[in-house]
Amino acid sequence: MAKIERHQKNEKLSRMVVHNGTIYLSGLTADDKEADIAGQTRQILRKADALLESVGADRSQLLCAQICLKDVADFDAMNKAWVDWLGAEPPARATVGASFALPDIRVEIQLTAES
Repeated sequence: MAKIERHQKNEKLSRMVVHNGTIYLSGLTADDKEADIAGQTRQILRKADALLESVGADRSQLLCAQICLKDVADFDAMNKAWVDWLGAEPPARATVGASFALPDIRVEIQLTAES
């Protein structure tokens, strides 16, 4: 049976799980929730880089992204920050509108990557 590695876990979740050659990142949100959509997106993507790097991976290994937006009118600004960060090999992706428990969250991104 393949080992399951759980990173940065608490009673609710693991920030990242590595299993059988796949890396799963929990839904990431920005620390500075007063930032605009582009700022929140950039913060999240920096977190993703650090998490992936901590297990020897990087954004070029992304398989799938699920992006939730508080306001779908923010799509273009979020997408610009995403494309600026992404690089040449985009993952499969879905972007949806969502409501969040914390009112200042504008975007949440969940990622899956190959390890």
